[in-house]
Amino acid sequence: MSSFRTLLLGSLVLATSLHAELTQEQLQVPLEVQPADKSLAKIVLIAGSTSNKPGQHEYFAGCALMMDWLKKVPGVAPVMVAEGWPKDEAVLDGAKAVLLYMDGGDKLPFLEPARWVKMQTLAESGTGLVILHQGIDCPVDRAPTFKEWFGAAFQSDIGCRGHWDVKFGTVPEHAINKGIKPFDLLKDGWLYNLHFAAKGVTPVLACAMPDDSRKTEDAKIHTGREETVAWAFERAGGGRSFGFTGCDLHANWADANQRLLVLNGLLWTAKMEVPEGGFASSVTEEEMKKNWDRKVFIKKEAKAKTPAK
Repeated sequence: MSSFRTLLLGSLVLATSLHAELTQEQLQVPLEVQPADKSLAKIVLIAGSTSNKPGQHEYFAGCALMMDWLKKVPGVAPVMVAEGWPKDEAVLDGAKAVLLYMDGGDKLPFLEPARWVKMQTLAESGTGLVILHQGIDCPVDRAPTFKEWFGAAFQSDIGCRGHWDVKFGTVPEHAINKGIKPFDLLKDGWLYNLHFAAKGVTPVLACAMPDDSRKTEDAKIHTGREETVAWAFERAGGGRSFGFTGCDLHANWADANQRLLVLNGLLWTAKMEVPEGGFASSVTEEEMKKNWDRKVFIKKEAKAKTPAK
């Protein structure tokens, strides 16, 4: 193989690892298709770019599953967006709810000024907002606005994060919890000890956390306290928001209770009636394997040590 061809192939592999290119399978998923029937409640699902290891942060695959489930909800028209933000922002106009499933912190796709303004417009217009997993992590200067939009913000001053099993032994009464029974989620990734808004927040799910996960001084003070990882938020302007810090591990979409939680949360934020038993859904093993991101990791070769003279 020529050195040029080797260099070219190496560049292609690097580009694939750095950019969220869609696979041939993912390209078959309809993206940013506006509903033909304007009377339906449009729910927009925004999947973040490629991230983390296979089976974790499968934002595209998770949103594709949610879109399939929502298609079965009477009166709902789901619209999916890939790579963190719509190519045409008109897809957000008139949405009853918008879900954000993506990396957080400085990687949040909507930190760009024009996109931030669009998010503010959505919040002010009463659009339902749903944020999952790392999306609740934001830069320090954005935390006050995050609390206005989502009812919470993860900050490293008090917040903790990591991967472990959790047990939800108590399920409080709330529309989002309809149909949910006590359940466990295994090996998922969690963010907790968030900064919550002073008013309007209702805990939806809380659980015990491992003592050794409490790395911040504030978290250590509250050792033994159950920590809220899912919440409902009634915004000051009349809109609704829902957050859940799980959903790191793609395998947990196979759990019926997690599906109920997120789907009910979407309907609630869209101000739609949540069925008495919640909106039940099903998923097959084959469906769980579909639409995973292409994730190529390049191992850095150790630099050869210069012999001592």
